[in-house]
Amino acid sequence: MVYNIITLPVTVLFIACGVSLLFYAIKLRKNYPEEHNFQNSFLTVILWIVAGLIYPFFFWSNEGNFIWFLVLSTFFICIFTPSLILLIFFYQHRFVLKNNPDLKLERNIETFIDGFDEKQNRIKGGRSCDLKTDLHRKGLHLIPAGMIILLWIFAVYIWEGMWKVNDIWGISGVIFGKFLILTAGYSGILIFGALDLVRLSFIFENRNIFHLIPGNVIISLRKSMKRKENFEFIKPVTLALSFALIFSFPFCIFASAALISTIGDGAASIIGLRFGKKHFPKSSDKTIIGYIAGFLASFGISIFALWLFESVLGFYKILIIAICGAVMFVFIDLLNLKIDDNILNPILCAGVMGFLFFFL
Repeated sequence: MVYNIITLPVTVLFIACGVSLLFYAIKLRKNYPEEHNFQNSFLTVILWIVAGLIYPFFFWSNEGNFIWFLVLSTFFICIFTPSLILLIFFYQHRFVLKNNPDLKLERNIETFIDGFDEKQNRIKGGRSCDLKTDLHRKGLHLIPAGMIILLWIFAVYIWEGMWKVNDIWGISGVIFGKFLILTAGYSGILIFGALDLVRLSFIFENRNIFHLIPGNVIISLRKSMKRKENFEFIKPVTLALSFALIFSFPFCIFASAALISTIGDGAASIIGLRFGKKHFPKSSDKTIIGYIAGFLASFGISIFALWLFESVLGFYKILIIAICGAVMFVFIDLLNLKIDDNILNPILCAGVMGFLFFFL
């Protein structure tokens, strides 16, 4: 059976987190109807629940020693990571804030948002963020995709390919790669999820624990967020949850879609902010040069990922898959929907590229 006593805690934990965040989303919609996008929040909640439900299917293997890695993964996701999160918040409460009571007064949502208002007043052209902020944002978004690809390369090409450690541990590099990626990925999602639960706690007047966020994290958030995102779930967790949905695709397709969603999107945004003059649609921040940059970056990074992880596909098949993935990215960008592109880009690009992978 796929669902068993070992994988069940992960499923239950993610469903519980999804339900908790749903209550937050409902409260945000009620208190901040203009700033909060309930549609995106609801989709993020669905992603939390689906990620929990599909987790056991990734860890289905008949290889002898794999059960021990499954236990280890569950331990890190359900015990070690939550304990680490609680320890960080306890340290902030018991030592940092107790020794410096003024910090509790300084760390509040009003002061935090005031910093965004000051920054917004300095931005010219009515844009939602400046180039420096966008560089921080896209760099933060690149971390999940970058970590996944590095862990896969280590497991498949170094751990098994060079060191031959798979003979000792009794599992293949592919399975070990899945273990590393899923353990690190699901643990990282929980960390960002806990941050959201604390960051957005200002919506509950008597249970506001915003002040427990460490100072360096507050600085990082201020550098990488837009003002309206103070009333939304943090974007990297939505992106990482979307990656979970496409992890069952062949790794070359998964890597391509993940890199399109980060590097392609980053190139479109950064080049558009830096060099863009003609906006399309005229009412948006998006520019024609940004679309072109996004297409070229998506096409180039897809060619690289497909060649690196599945070079036997052949040149023409790689070329067609890469072009279609890049076209889908630009199409999503042009639609300018209210649905978060951190959800649409990885899922739809992977869907199109995966279809071509199997049926071309």
